[in-house]
Amino acid sequence: MTYDCIIVGGGPAGLSAALILGRCLRNVLVIDGGEPRNRHSHAMHGYLTRDGIPPGDFLRLSRQELVTYRTVTLRQGQVVRAARERGDFVVECSDGAVLGSATLLLATGVQDDIPAIDGLAELYGKSVHHCPYCDAWEWRGQAIAVYAKGGGSGAGLAIRMTVWTDDVVLCSDGPAEIAPETRRQLDALHIGVRQERLIRLEGAEGCLERVVFDSGEAITRRALFLCIGQSQASDLADQLGCRLNDRGTVETGRAESTNVPGLFVCGDASKDAQFVVVAAAEGAEAAIAINQSLQDTHLATL
Repeated sequence: MTYDCIIVGGGPAGLSAALILGRCLRNVLVIDGGEPRNRHSHAMHGYLTRDGIPPGDFLRLSRQELVTYRTVTLRQGQVVRAARERGDFVVECSDGAVLGSATLLLATGVQDDIPAIDGLAELYGKSVHHCPYCDAWEWRGQAIAVYAKGGGSGAGLAIRMTVWTDDVVLCSDGPAEIAPETRRQLDALHIGVRQERLIRLEGAEGCLERVVFDSGEAITRRALFLCIGQSQASDLADQLGCRLNDRGTVETGRAESTNVPGLFVCGDASKDAQFVVVAAAEGAEAAIAINQSLQDTHLATL
């Protein structure tokens, strides 16, 4: 069976696209591996009517809505290979299934590079976060740390955190490499820079209490925000020949199109603004473009 569109990734972007395409009477297959980027987070924020909902509950409700559309099929699994053959797409799943579609939408997201710090795993998603727009409100007015190896990449985040609190410390986990002008801004905002090696995070029941350095000294903090690297959660875009930008995300044009005809990419895999509400909007935008592309292809045959 050849689908009108296969969507790889069943997060907010992929499910939003499936909803729009399903309502366009397109035969859609969503394949999802079941490991969303925000699975460790206790709550999702910034999405009207769903602010504060656990991410897993949001996905469950989304899937329940899609079940009512006979045009949408949800499949659990991992896509390990994708190729464009004679104008259509072929994907292969880890269970050996080979499936075809006229168009392909990648909503596979990104994965964060998590530093190997003792105690971080127990706090991750509860009081250790990435995005201030998603989670800083909960720590407003409290003592916050920003972690960035070398300090330079995290200085901007530390400065932005002063929107929510005036008690910010930047932890560089070793010698800090910060431009003089940026250092001046940090000093003006009373943001301290700790260059000692960070060896442990201490807390209880998911709440950070102390950041411990290799000297044995510790500072009291209520939350820590990470400024670290990330990479594509899937290599499918690379397999298909997509161009990447200097941030390592897929370069997309109008309506989430790529340099590969018939291939679209939406959500965190393609943009710098990595919010659930933005991902869902991009999924809807990509779906409209896919529907129009399918219709244009049909009209060309008349």
